[in-house]
Amino acid sequence: MKRISISLACVFLSFCLFAQDAADSVYKPVQYPEGWRAQLNLVYTRVGNWEGKMDLYTPPPGGKPSAVVINIHGGGWNHGVKESQTGFNSFFKESFAVANIEYRLTPFATAPAAVEDARCALIYLVKNAEALNIDLNRIVVMGGSSGGHLALMTGYLENDPIYDSQCPGAKKIKVAAVIDKYGITDVWDWAYGKDLTSKSATNWLGAKKNDSVFARSLSPLYYVKKTTPPTFIVHGDADPTVPYQQSVALYKKLQEAGVTSAFMTVPGGLHGKFDKEKNSELNKAIMQFIKNLPAFK
Repeated sequence: MKRISISLACVFLSFCLFAQDAADSVYKPVQYPEGWRAQLNLVYTRVGNWEGKMDLYTPPPGGKPSAVVINIHGGGWNHGVKESQTGFNSFFKESFAVANIEYRLTPFATAPAAVEDARCALIYLVKNAEALNIDLNRIVVMGGSSGGHLALMTGYLENDPIYDSQCPGAKKIKVAAVIDKYGITDVWDWAYGKDLTSKSATNWLGAKKNDSVFARSLSPLYYVKKTTPPTFIVHGDADPTVPYQQSVALYKKLQEAGVTSAFMTVPGGLHGKFDKEKNSELNKAIMQFIKNLPAFK
C-alpha cells in the first residue's frame, strides 16, 4: 500500500510540474499595425473533437487583396504552439496578411496528420480568399524545422490531393513561394540516415515507421519538379538537429529542375539559433527573394 501511495504521489507531482510548466509558458502577443484586424483561434478544420486553429492578421478592409504568409511552427511534430511565433513585422510592413497556424502533434496524431492539417489551412484560405480579401496568386508558406518540412510539403503537393482527404474540394491550389528554415526534406533519412538521426521522425511515422515508401511520400525532396514553387532555404552548417546536407540535397534538386531558388548558409549556425544580426540579414534576404518573384512585382 505504501508503494502504491508513493507511486501515486510521484504521478501527481509530475502532473503538477507539467501543469506548472504549461502555466509558465506565457508568450508575448503579436504586435500588428494599427487598423489591422486580428482573428485569433479561427477554426480552419475539425478532425473528431480536435479543432485546427489559426491566428489571422489582415490589413484594414477596403484595400486591394493582400498577399498572405502561412506560418508553421516547428518542434519535431511533437511539441510547439502557434503562440510562440511573433516575428512578423517584415511582412506587416509589406502589407502581407499573416496566418499563424497550429496542427496535430505526436503522439496525439502521427503522420500524415500534420501534413493534412497544414494543407487544410492552405485550402481554408483558398476557399475563403474573397471574404478574407486575400490574393490567391500571392500565397507564401513559411516554417522552421518540422514547420519548414510542413511548409515544403504544403507547397510542393500543389494539386496532388493525396493528403487532402480532410479538406476536399479545392481546385487550382497555387503557392507563390515557400520559405524553408532548416526544415526536414527527407523523413526517412532523418529517421535512419548516415548523418544525424532523430526519434522524432520514427515517432511521427508511428505504426509505419518501417515503411520507407510512406516516408518518401512525406518527404519534399521527392516532389521537386519544374512546376515546384520558388523556394528560399536557410540552414546553419553546424546544425546539430537537422542535417545541413538535407537542405543541400533539396537545393541541388531545385536547381536541376530549373526552379527559382536561393540557399542561404549560416556558417557555424546551429538549429535556428542565429544571432540578432544574422536574423536581420535573413529577414531582409527572405523579403527580397519574395519581391523579386513575378507575382509580387
